[in-house]
Amino acid sequence: MRDKCFYIFLHRQIPVFMALSLLPGLGYLFLGWLNGVFAPAFVWYLLVIAASVWGYFLYRGFDFDTMSESRRDRWYRHCSWFFYAFFLLWTLIFLLYVRQDAYKLHYIAIFTEIGASVVASSLLASDKRLYRPIIFILMVPLIIYFFFLGEWYGYVLTIFACTLTWVLLYAANSAHQLLTQANHQATHDALTGLHNRQYFIEHLQKRMNSLNESGEFSYLLLIDLDHFKNVNDSLGHDVGDRLLQSVVSRLQERVPKGCIVARLGGDEFIIAGSDFVDREECERAALEISEQLIARLKETYVVDQHHLYISASIGVSILSNRIANAHSFIKEADIAMYEVKAKGRDGVFMFNEEMSSRVESHLEIERLLHFALAKDEITLHFQPQIDREGRIIGAESLARWNNPTLGSVSPAQFIPIAEQTGLIVELGRHILETGFRTLREWRDEGIYLDQFSINISMRQFTHHAFVAQVEDLVQRYLDDELCCKLIFEITESIVAEDINRVISVMNRLKESGIRFSMDDFGTGYSSLSYLNRLPLDEIKIDRAFVGALDQKEGDRVMVVTILNMANILKLKIVAEGVETAEQLDFLLRYDCHIFQGYYYSKPLPKEQFDAYYRNRA
Repeated sequence: MRDKCFYIFLHRQIPVFMALSLLPGLGYLFLGWLNGVFAPAFVWYLLVIAASVWGYFLYRGFDFDTMSESRRDRWYRHCSWFFYAFFLLWTLIFLLYVRQDAYKLHYIAIFTEIGASVVASSLLASDKRLYRPIIFILMVPLIIYFFFLGEWYGYVLTIFACTLTWVLLYAANSAHQLLTQANHQATHDALTGLHNRQYFIEHLQKRMNSLNESGEFSYLLLIDLDHFKNVNDSLGHDVGDRLLQSVVSRLQERVPKGCIVARLGGDEFIIAGSDFVDREECERAALEISEQLIARLKETYVVDQHHLYISASIGVSILSNRIANAHSFIKEADIAMYEVKAKGRDGVFMFNEEMSSRVESHLEIERLLHFALAKDEITLHFQPQIDREGRIIGAESLARWNNPTLGSVSPAQFIPIAEQTGLIVELGRHILETGFRTLREWRDEGIYLDQFSINISMRQFTHHAFVAQVEDLVQRYLDDELCCKLIFEITESIVAEDINRVISVMNRLKESGIRFSMDDFGTGYSSLSYLNRLPLDEIKIDRAFVGALDQKEGDRVMVVTILNMANILKLKIVAEGVETAEQLDFLLRYDCHIFQGYYYSKPLPKEQFDAYYRNRA
């Protein structure tokens, strides 16, 4: 299969051949006029002009990225005829002038034929189907001419011409082999022998153009090996490389004929399937081959006496004429593959319209979030926390984002994106600073709280500059009294980090008086051992448990268990998501300390919280 470089190389030769024919052709026309053969030379030059016009349209009509494979094949055929036409024209001028011994034009003709042969040997070396016949077309008439001179030097020149023909063929073949080898190295992966990313994208772009014309469908399978890094880290890259080669063998034996398999890099492989007229049939085939590949790849590998087991996650994207860009389909398959990873690996997921809308929304949120702080779009709302006597004893600060384009964006949408992109560090600092400033302003205005909670994300908490950042803000906005009111809410996922480092950070911040609360307790990773090791002051019962108190006996048991455990560990307990009197009565009965939820108030802007506090004072 010809690649992009092949077509581009031939495309660039067209103006070279036009220049080599039109400009020297004027000299032949002038010589013909001087020596009485102007009429045939003029006709010949008109043919050169006609061929050049043809070449001009061939040159202008070439666009690799938008041409389908059938159009490129058609262009290549026309381009081949163009080159044959030019060299036949040079053979024609040779036959015309070689008979003009009296005017010594036969020397010009001989030089022309040899020069044209050298040009063919060098400029057409990328294509055997062009340079081999063309060299013979040019050199055979010259050999015949020398042979029929009838003189001894003619026979010598015949031998020289035959030798030159062999040299030209040898040089062109050698150049062709070097070009082929260089092209293979540029388009194939050295370890596995598969096509590489560059080749695959070019191939896929051709498929896109063909599908745009035919209206058919195909599929992409993006395969990522699960936990392959563990093999490299534990057994070394040599074993990992041989494992990859075994994986490739299994892929090739299972992939249907006509599919293209490539290695994108590392432990990622991609497959482009066959064409289908019906989309549903294409989807069924993609899922069927994916399941077969997963089953085959999960079978045990034996590498250097190591018995290895790996699985794979496969993302599927259906190719159609809805998108003309190959990169977009690869990105779709990549997104689908990461959906498999998020759901536990070892599976298949097909990219769909719902996912497409979600991804577009995700990208738009990510784009606009970069400017949210600069445009002062991130604000804080505060939800009151009520004790058993009904007094407002605290508040939880909650980030809100109101964007002119997106409107009000839920924290459940933009906080995870901020964590993924690293913006959470800058956003978290803004939330801390705004919260600290608000706490100080409230005290100055006569609003006294026992505690003030701020959510701290995992990535923010584990950032190397977090402690220094907090200490700097404390020094700027708070005193010892206010600092002791601060509660940083962390989630149970924090125990998945380096627990010793987490405890060290918590202890350092506690030296300033800051307390810690375990948010969304009961939904994550916590065990009693971690709960006992972490220097916590409070736990918050997740709203999902509180919301189900009216419905499920099992959730009631869970809430009672959490309350009893917290009391044993001498931890404060906050129930969030309290919405009904029945929920409140249940929690009061089992000795819950603090309540937060819509039963009392939704999260309020600062001014409304001020009014709410004073009305209940």
